[in-house]
Amino acid sequence: MTLLVAFVAAALAFANGANDNFKGFATVWGARALTYRRALLLASVAALAGGAASVLLAETLVKAFSGKGLVDDAIASTPGFVFAAGGGAAAAVLVATRLGLPVSTTHALIGGLAGAGFGIGGAIDAGPLTRTFLLPLLLSPILAATLAWLGWTLLRPRSPARDCVCVTVDQPVDSGGAATAARTALVVDTSSACEAIDAPVRVTAAAARDTLHVASATAVCFARAVNDTPKLAGLLIATHALDQRVSLIAVALVMTLGGLLFARRVAETMSLRIARIDAPSGLAANLITSGLVLCASLFGLPVSTTHVSVGAIAGATAGARSLDWSTLRGVLLSWLATMPLAAAAAWALASVL
Repeated sequence: MTLLVAFVAAALAFANGANDNFKGFATVWGARALTYRRALLLASVAALAGGAASVLLAETLVKAFSGKGLVDDAIASTPGFVFAAGGGAAAAVLVATRLGLPVSTTHALIGGLAGAGFGIGGAIDAGPLTRTFLLPLLLSPILAATLAWLGWTLLRPRSPARDCVCVTVDQPVDSGGAATAARTALVVDTSSACEAIDAPVRVTAAAARDTLHVASATAVCFARAVNDTPKLAGLLIATHALDQRVSLIAVALVMTLGGLLFARRVAETMSLRIARIDAPSGLAANLITSGLVLCASLFGLPVSTTHVSVGAIAGATAGARSLDWSTLRGVLLSWLATMPLAAAAAWALASVL
C-alpha cells in the first residue's frame, strides 16, 4: 500500500505541475513578451526553486493537507485513506488538464480528502472544512480581481507618452588647447524622440515594464510552488512513506517534470483564450497574484493559485475591456465541478479498499 500511496502522490504532483506550473507566465506569453518555450523554461526553474524553498515554510500546510482535523486522526494516517484522497484528486486534475481547463489542485485535494473520509466511514468535521479551506478559496479570487483592477488603473498607459529617459553626453571641443570636460544631460521625452538622440544610456518605460513583468511572473511561479508543494507532500508524510524534507523535494521534482511535458493546453487557455492580455494588465495581475499567494503561504492559508491568478487576470483585463466572458464562464464551471469530481472518485476508491 505504501507504494500505491507514493504512486498517487507522484501522479497528483505530476498533474499539478502540468496544470499549474505555467500560470505565472500566462500573462507574459499572452502579452507576447516571451516565446512559449522560454516562458516555460523560466516557469519551471522558478517552480523548482519554490518547491525547494517550501522546506522552510511547510509545517502549517503539510499538517492541513494531511487530513488531520478534517477527519479523525487515526483515519487520516491510514494508507487507504491517503491513497483514496490522492487518487481522487489526481483523477480530477488530470481530466481538467487534458481538457485544457485551469483548475485548483487545492480544491481537488480537499474534495479527495472529504470523499475518502466518507468512503471509509469516518465523519467529516465541517468546521475546519469551511473555516480553514473553503473561505480562503472562495474569497481569494474576489480579492485578487478587485486588487488587480485597481492595479491596472495605476499601470495603464497614459498620454502624453513621455516614457523614455536618455542620458546624453556632449563631447569636449579643443579650443586653443584648453581642456573642456564632457557634459552630460538627462532628457525625458517620447520613445521616438529619444531614438533620434545619440545617447549612450536609454531606458524606456516599456522596457522597464517588460522586465518587471517577467520578474513578477517568476515570483508567481515561485510563490505557487511554495504554497502547493507542502499540500501534495502531506500525502507522503501522513503515512510516513518519506520524511518531510525528502517528500518536499520529490514532489517539487515531479511537479517540474509535469509542467515541462504537459503544460501547453492549460497555458493556451490562460494566455490566449480568457482575455487579450497586454503588458499593463498582465503586470497588474502578476503583482497581485504573487503578493497574495506568498502572504497565504506565510500564514499557512490554503489558497488556490489558479483561483487567484484567474481572478487577477479577470480583474485586470475587465478594466481594459479585453476579457472573454464566455471562456471565463467555462473556467468557473470547471471550478464548481472539481471538488465533487475528486470527492466522487476518492469515495469510489475508498469504498473498494
